[in-house]
Amino acid sequence: MTTSRVPPSLDGTPDDATHPRLEQKNAQLRHAIDAHARVDQAIGVLIAIHRLAQAAGLEVLREVSQHTNTKLQTVVETVIAWALGQPLPEPVGRQPDAAVQRRSHQQDARDAEAG
Repeated sequence: MTTSRVPPSLDGTPDDATHPRLEQKNAQLRHAIDAHARVDQAIGVLIAIHRLAQAAGLEVLREVSQHTNTKLQTVVETVIAWALGQPLPEPVGRQPDAAVQRRSHQQDARDAEAG
């Protein structure tokens, strides 16, 4: 039975053609892990400043991204830079506060309906 996998060489090491693919896959995974860590850092900033739940922090980042037509990763980097003392540039500017306020008003309305 044949498979689509490249068989290892006689000494047990993968064929030379698989090394570039493995290196590329490893680079992609490292990039994804780094990007996820940066998102978590930005969420941490929002949690600390606005006392949000973690899930709400991610939603605020997504909302800012959508409202400003800015990539999520750019919003994340902007929030982290702001936490390190940089000004919040437009179009992101006031959007995090506005998103937090909208989220707070939505939560207040849900609480009023439930209570």
